[in-house]
Amino acid sequence: MSGTGSVEELGAHAARARAVALLRIRSRATALAILPAAASVVLLVAVAQGHIGPGVWSTVSWAVTACAVVVLLVAAAVALAVSRARPAVSPTVPLTEAAAPDLYRLVRDLADRLDVPAPSAIELTPDCDSWLEDRTHPAARPPVKDVAGQPGIRRGRRIPAAPVLVIGSPFLWWMRVAELRAVLAPVVAGTGPSAHPDIAAARRFVRGLDAAVADAALPGQGFVRRIPTAFVGWIAKVLLRGCRGHAAEMERCVAAAASGRAHEVDYGLRIAAQEQVGLAYAGWDRLLTRVALPAWRMGRWPSRLDAGVVSALTELSRRDRLAEGFTSRLGERPACDLIEEPGAADEAASLLAARLFHGGPAEPGPGWSPVDWQQYPDEVVDRKWRTEAARLHRVLDAMGVAASVSVGSPGAPGADGVPTLARVIGHLAAPGADSEALAAGIGAAVAREEERTAPRPGTGVAADGVPAAAGTDPLDLWGSVPLPLFPLQPPRTGAELLADHVVAMVCCAAVDTAGAAPGLDWLDGPALLVDGGRRSDLGAPVLSLVEDGDAEPLLSWLSAVGVRTDKPVRLG
Repeated sequence: MSGTGSVEELGAHAARARAVALLRIRSRATALAILPAAASVVLLVAVAQGHIGPGVWSTVSWAVTACAVVVLLVAAAVALAVSRARPAVSPTVPLTEAAAPDLYRLVRDLADRLDVPAPSAIELTPDCDSWLEDRTHPAARPPVKDVAGQPGIRRGRRIPAAPVLVIGSPFLWWMRVAELRAVLAPVVAGTGPSAHPDIAAARRFVRGLDAAVADAALPGQGFVRRIPTAFVGWIAKVLLRGCRGHAAEMERCVAAAASGRAHEVDYGLRIAAQEQVGLAYAGWDRLLTRVALPAWRMGRWPSRLDAGVVSALTELSRRDRLAEGFTSRLGERPACDLIEEPGAADEAASLLAARLFHGGPAEPGPGWSPVDWQQYPDEVVDRKWRTEAARLHRVLDAMGVAASVSVGSPGAPGADGVPTLARVIGHLAAPGADSEALAAGIGAAVAREEERTAPRPGTGVAADGVPAAAGTDPLDLWGSVPLPLFPLQPPRTGAELLADHVVAMVCCAAVDTAGAAPGLDWLDGPALLVDGGRRSDLGAPVLSLVEDGDAEPLLSWLSAVGVRTDKPVRLG
């Protein structure tokens, strides 16, 4: 027996043993539920045959019978709740075989090579990860549509025998075909242990318990229903607590068995491909937090996030020299070529990413529209700067700050009511200036706007106010869980918001008075372009002004760029 074979067989054997242990817990719970009924039958038969007198034992037999009825009703309620509960399903973008025949062919060939069942379907997730997801629970998932708008898998009518393969969409754009195959090998190998009936039954049992506990915790239930539902949820939670250790060990053993089976398949290439996994995660994180988030906050969502990953990682590799042979690698066939319409898949995954990481409607509309990368500088960066500059001046107006402050810039001081950079600098640099009050005012204004535009979870309402069609929203299954499911950044402090707004005001003044332009840096997001080059040295002078009231570093920077602080700035 080879070392690899022994690892696989030991892992599979251990996984089956843990699955049997889980099924034993289910059997013991069932036996415990029918035990009073069995005792009741014995007592009633004994009374009927005259083995027990009609006195005290008769009363005991009827008491046991009543207890058995109650226990059986509770057990039936728990079983019904577990069977009807809808387990949480990862929000994904379905990818039918018609939309990606080459990708399905690659996965099937990989499954044949590994001698395991092929996944029942392929779906995309807007994240840097890949996994198998069990969809064999009796509770049906609503019908969905694939990236081309065609009907997807209707799992309510046909339950797949194998799990669904979920692939991180950034992998398809960044990885080459051979790299993707190497990365998917240990994932696809997991369909082998998943096909074992004991493991499949144990997973359904655990997922059903988990879903029943989640359903019991849902708000909005009436008082009459809440008490029995809570009791059923408590029993399911007790059973789930007893299963937790065995379930975790079973999944660990399944992963070990899958890894052992895939050990000889593209093993050398897999080592190199794992480096690209780390790169993809780094670029994806930077793209979401620095580039996508500013657009999402103003109701725009970049429609080609996965294509942006390639640009971001290309820039990252160029700056940090992270990968040797980078140019030759990009000459190989990208994995997104395995999809018939990669643009449509990218757009669908980008919209889902916006909903998962930020929240928002399920469909585009007037207040929630896509934006191309070519339009990003003008429609996101410039708009972001001018929106924040306008908010800054509104707060200054509310504080009663004068608009005719001069800080030594050439030309006449700003007029009354005219938005100028001089007004902002003069207020922050004045002796005794209350920057904390300004920061608090900006923070309050931002909070009010975010509250006004916050998505309403579970409504299924599109951005144009039209209710979304039933079953078309992949987040319907998450119920009342508030969006976003995965927040990207912690709340910003008042000082951070003030610094951002001052930077925005400076950038607006540079665009309006010094010929600068808004731009996009793939790793850092909105950028100010002066003479065609990015100026990344604005942060330190602004912090000196905001934190210390020292305007000299910023005035020197403005003078070098040629910005006029006394000229009116267009807000919007």
